[in-house]
Order: sequence, then C-alpha cells, then structure tokens
Amino acid sequence: MKFNVSSTALLARLQSISKVIASKNTLPILDCFLFELAEDKLIITASDTDTRMVTSVEVQEAEGAGLFAVPAKILLEPLKELPEQPLHFDINDEDLQIKLYFQNGKYNFVGEKGDTYPQQKPLGDDFTSIEMGAQTLLGGINRTIFATADDELRPVMNGVYFDIHEDDLTFVASDGHKLVRLCNKSIHSPQKASFILPKKPANLLRNILARETEVVSIRFDDNNAYINCPGFEMVCRLIEGRYPNYNSVVPIDNPYHVTIDRISLLNALKRVSVFSNAASSLIKIHAQPDLLIVSAQDLDFSTSAEEKITCSYDGDELKIGFKATFLIEILGNIASENVVLELADPSRAGLIFPTENEADEDLLMLLMPMMLND
Repeated sequence: MKFNVSSTALLARLQSISKVIASKNTLPILDCFLFELAEDKLIITASDTDTRMVTSVEVQEAEGAGLFAVPAKILLEPLKELPEQPLHFDINDEDLQIKLYFQNGKYNFVGEKGDTYPQQKPLGDDFTSIEMGAQTLLGGINRTIFATADDELRPVMNGVYFDIHEDDLTFVASDGHKLVRLCNKSIHSPQKASFILPKKPANLLRNILARETEVVSIRFDDNNAYINCPGFEMVCRLIEGRYPNYNSVVPIDNPYHVTIDRISLLNALKRVSVFSNAASSLIKIHAQPDLLIVSAQDLDFSTSAEEKITCSYDGDELKIGFKATFLIEILGNIASENVVLELADPSRAGLIFPTENEADEDLLMLLMPMMLND
C-alpha cells in the first residue's frame, strides 16, 4: 500500500480521536490507530473497550487497499513538530514494515495486523433514531455534564440522561446535590425513548462538536449508540439502568423569588468562598428586601467575609446555606445576564433559572441546601 497525505490534515484527524485511547488497555492493539486505505480515503479508528471513534482524511496517489494498525505515540508525537508538508506512506503488505517519507527525512516502523482490531457490535433491529443540530447537542452536553456524578454504586448518575419525547428532548444530569434540566423544544421524535450517555464519550463529543455545524444523527438501542456527523462517527456503550424520576425532586410553588445580576453574584461568591471552611465550602445567603448578603466564615482559622449585592426581592427575610463550589459551577453554566433564585425555606432545594432562555429552550438548575450553624 502507498499513499500521500497532508501532514496537518492527518494530525488534525488523529488528535480529534486520540483521546478515546485509554492510558492502560487490556488489549495492546487498542494502543494503536487502525487505518483502512480505501481508494482515495484513509479511514482512521481509535477505540477503548467501550467507545470507538472513526474519522477519515483524503489521500492522493493511493495504491492498494487494506488494514493496518500503528501505535498512537509513534505518529502523534513526531507529527506535532512537523510543519505542513506532504507525507508519503509506503507499507509492505507482507510484514507491515512502514516507511514514512517527508521533506527532510523518513521514519521506519512496523505496523500491526488490522484484522486483530476489535470490531464494533452492530445495533439491534429495534433501534431508535433522532437528529439535531451539532450546536444544539453541544449546548445540551456543555450545560449538563458538570452536574454528573462519579458514583460507583449508582452508575446511572455518571452520565447525561437524554429523555426523548415527541415534542422535545430533555437533557438531565445530577449527582444528588445538584441537578440540571434543559428542555429543548426544537427536537422532535416519532416515539418516546431515552438513554444515558457516559461521561467520557460526552466529553469527547464536546471537543469535536465545537467545530461542527451540520446535523448530528443518533441511533441507539438498549446497549449502544451510534452518533454520526459528516466528519466523524462515534460508537459508545450506554449506561444501563433506569434513571431516577428527576421531575419529582423539583420543588414547586416556591414563595421567594430573588432576581439578581449573575456576574455580580458569581464574582462575590468566588471572593467570599475563600474565607469558608475548606472541608464544607459553606456560604450563607441572606435575602432581604432588595438586598442579598453573601457571607462565609471559618471558625478554625478565625476568618470571615461578607458582601452585599443589590437585587430585586420583596419577600420576607430568608437565610439559606449552599456549597459555594456547586453554586459557582451552576452560575458559570448559565449564559443569561440575570438569574432568578427560587427559594422556599432553609431545608428545601433552591432553584436557579436564567431570566432569558435561549430560543426553544427551558433551563432549570437545582441545588440542595446545607445546614447553617446559626
């Protein structure tokens, strides 16, 4: 087999899928990229035991066809240091000796047989399909993934839940302390369905979708999902199990509504949280008419801080405690200029809404309170 390929085009494709490869693999072949030469296209695959990503790059003057695998490090590290130039690959079909020629030199290395690379299990006959814009999917993942858990005992919480209805798609993530529910009414499906996308493939999608503008197609059954975009295909194993009823934990009829500038609150929290107890990260929110007082203290080190922020609020005085790091994360994942805090009492979850949602979206974030010392 022989072919020529652009060095920067090849490197871009390799880097886009290289994060799939695990640092420690049970099968040595999974430390490699799988290459398939087919006419004027080089199809590149990277995989671990649960996730597989496939992309392709155009080649010139191709001769022959076939499969071969190359250790990822052998290609990635040298190509990072090469300026843009054509690369010429010459692969011996018998012993897989590979010669890579470029402008000022050549590399010699040995590939591995591609037919030993694990194949992906096909979808079952009862799969479900859904389509959405790449930026819509990216937005859903970006604003929910921070709330996913790392819980070995409840693996269903370790991913983003896609709750699909005929008229909308709801992205959900929760770790038991915070919850994000993003409903997008622009996405429609002929049938009701759901799946849980694990955290690793969700993060991989974030990296790739940032450069995509086309429609993404998702096909899934009970075990696997095939996610297709013009530039790549991802196949991943889904998290099995039933996701909790997320709507049941959202409190309704909260009597206290605080409208406040998001950046002002976010920056105050970042400053005040420095003075909170390192173990608990507890901050106190004290709502008064047209004023929100954010405070924290650490009795062990005799430190404390308090900041006052003007807001729109006309209810009774209310004090409630939250974990500062969680509230900072939530506010950092809302784009609206102002946010509304819906509160009931110090023992019930607080809700955070943007005052202005994106088109066709309805975003809700929930945070469980912490017990105050006073």
